[in-house]
Amino acid sequence: MLNTLIIDDEPLAHDVIKHHFQDQLDFKTVGNCYNATQALRYLANHQVDLLILDINMPALSGIELLKVLVNRPQVIIISAYQEYALEGYELDITDYLLKPVSLQRFLLALDKVRRRLVKQPPSISNYIVLKVDRERRKFSFADITLIEAYGNYLKVWQGQQVTLVSSTLKQCLEQLPHSQFVQVHKSFVVNKKHVIALDNDYVRLSNDTAIKLGKSFKDGLHDLL
Repeated sequence: MLNTLIIDDEPLAHDVIKHHFQDQLDFKTVGNCYNATQALRYLANHQVDLLILDINMPALSGIELLKVLVNRPQVIIISAYQEYALEGYELDITDYLLKPVSLQRFLLALDKVRRRLVKQPPSISNYIVLKVDRERRKFSFADITLIEAYGNYLKVWQGQQVTLVSSTLKQCLEQLPHSQFVQVHKSFVVNKKHVIALDNDYVRLSNDTAIKLGKSFKDGLHDLL
């Protein structure tokens, strides 16, 4: 299933695109943004596989949006202006369509998206998305020192900074790379890269926190340091 974000300042364009998508079961529209600012806010907290993008939008154009995105998904530009096509392809977009877009031409663009997926290995994310209050927030694996169970929540330690997130330790572990994170106690998961010392009872981390090792976890911690 390819998560798709539609970005266009014209509501009618969203309706046309949704209609073209209706029989494409391997694509899912996960959001609708009506300007680039909305799109940047959405992309800061969600991972998508495909952008359906307009060019001429208020404040920030579609091309300008692409230039500020660090990790760009595949992009299909749909615009009334053909003069931006070359610049779009220089930014490695998958296809460039002119409005009004026929169903047949749209389906050809989706086939290009599928072919690119076959050629490219799946990307490996370097972050986890967790719920903080009412928003979803990215936490870089490299920055996480320690994750601590705290009632119905978790404390995510990034050095000395602590963020309270809504999740269980089990749910969080399922999303973390096991090569980098290891559970050392029923209430603690540590990032191996932040382990600086280890003895029979404690592990000490780069933020100078000492974590007591759980008896049932000790046998599997020989390669922790």
